[in-house]
Amino acid sequence: MFDAEITALAETVLTRCRERGLKAATVESCTGGLVSGALTAIAGSSDVVNGGLVTYSNSAKTALAGVPSAMIEAHGAVSEQVARAMAEGGRARLSADLAVAVTGVAGPGGGTERKPVGLVHFACAGPTGTTHREMRFGALSRDRIRRLSVVVALELLRDAAV
Repeated sequence: MFDAEITALAETVLTRCRERGLKAATVESCTGGLVSGALTAIAGSSDVVNGGLVTYSNSAKTALAGVPSAMIEAHGAVSEQVARAMAEGGRARLSADLAVAVTGVAGPGGGTERKPVGLVHFACAGPTGTTHREMRFGALSRDRIRRLSVVVALELLRDAAV
């Protein structure tokens, strides 16, 4: 179902988490559960993956991940602030050691001059804090942006599992 690169990254995340006794979770918007899907496509992943939230709408970000609606109104759903809040909320609500969040504009529509198609914000919350990464993939296809986003999210989880 997933290509070799994504499968290898997911396996590395699971191995590192197992070695360190860490539980992981995902909070996804533009990837629609693909990060969680990549992790759970691997047999035995339930000993690491506590769960995943697909928070595609703003109301789901608030209800499921605890992102304050005022934050979404002030910064927009595709922002560093919201990505961080998604990761931190998911980590708390899913009782995970690590939680990765993805929010972006996958296109082909929905982009603006300030927030163009291909802009994706990532955050990874863990015991030592929350990291953020912003990627501007450009006006690629929706599938390509989502695939690249899965790779970056898995890389963030891999790097956090130290």
